[in-house]
Amino acid sequence: MAFYFRPFPKISYDIKKNKIPLLLTNVTARYKIRDELKQRAAIFYNYTVKEQDTPSSISFKYYDDETLDWVIFLINDIIDPYYDWPLSYNSFNEYMRSLYGSVDKAKATVYEYRKILNDRSVLIDGTVIPKRTVVVDLNTYNSLAPASREEIDGYEFYEEENNKKRDIKILDKRFIGLVTTQVETIFSQQWVLQQYIQMKLTT
Repeated sequence: MAFYFRPFPKISYDIKKNKIPLLLTNVTARYKIRDELKQRAAIFYNYTVKEQDTPSSISFKYYDDETLDWVIFLINDIIDPYYDWPLSYNSFNEYMRSLYGSVDKAKATVYEYRKILNDRSVLIDGTVIPKRTVVVDLNTYNSLAPASREEIDGYEFYEEENNKKRDIKILDKRFIGLVTTQVETIFSQQWVLQQYIQMKLTT
């Protein structure tokens, strides 16, 4: 994940207040690709993150360069490369143990009740109609027919949330140069501005 921080500008900050400034990565600097670039679906690929995938391995697979993993984060608006990325099976179970004490306890604890609006179906032309549900309270849940309701445990809920993160976009390799140049330009401008502000504050 260290590559993720490479494009970020640096700021000097006197952490120890000893007049010896340290050069730090400004992780608070957030950036977006131009709206028109993100709206052009033709330059992106849909990709489902697999169990053994990492940002760097996907970057190497598509760009022949593992250090471009930050592009994947940027394209998908991923702020935290650790928790906004889907957890592996082992990491997910460890997360469940941290929340519930054990995986079995997570599966035995009701997280929410849902009313089923419609089940998943596939039309003749191949169009997939996804399953739709809505969260309800216990009284409403008890009033529904068994086929129209479902009880979701903690493990199921967090597994659903984790799996939602698996569907990402991959930028077409032909546009990598454009993105890297744009990011470098933005951060160069921010760096100059930050240095100017710091100079004014210290004079």
